[in-house]
Amino acid sequence: MDLLEKIKRIEHGFKHIIEAGDIILKDSSINHLKFAIEQLDDNAYQIRMLGTYILGQLSVESTMALEILETEVAVDKNWRVQEMLAKAFDSYCHSIGYEKSLPKIKKWINDENPNIKRAVIEGLRIWTSRAYFKENPEVAIRLIAQSRSDDSEYLRRSIGNSLRDIYKKHKDLIDTEVSKWDLADEKIVFIRKLIYK
Repeated sequence: MDLLEKIKRIEHGFKHIIEAGDIILKDSSINHLKFAIEQLDDNAYQIRMLGTYILGQLSVESTMALEILETEVAVDKNWRVQEMLAKAFDSYCHSIGYEKSLPKIKKWINDENPNIKRAVIEGLRIWTSRAYFKENPEVAIRLIAQSRSDDSEYLRRSIGNSLRDIYKKHKDLIDTEVSKWDLADEKIVFIRKLIYK
């Protein structure tokens, strides 16, 4: 497929992958779920990103697509694939509504895999610009902050950046949350520095 070869030649960005995914999803002659799963085995991270994007689009109608994002895509070693996983998870939440997505958000954010937690935290940025969380910023803050002691710096960086986003509009809520933290923990201090930088 020429489209796949074109994707492999572009090293940066998401737009071309999303555009290609939308073209593929419009082709009714393709079994989209099967196609997406097959792309996850490709050596080129761009093609795995494409498979991830398509799974995200299918996840509202297909529990299998969502499960594959959670089990297979979440263990991919490429950070760009993990960025697409975050976009895929947000697409799922946006499609069914953020409040209705709360059980799945809580499940993912409590997973042992830091990539799954990060997919939620990074995918929903800026949390308080999303429906439900706009009216309930304290829920967003609590969900994001609960992983503050995680060993993964990749995840903690995402936590700090997400809370800094919210701090711009909800300074008092963030200050109240941070005031409860154990600043003897270097991992937590790392996040605090990101929030207030």
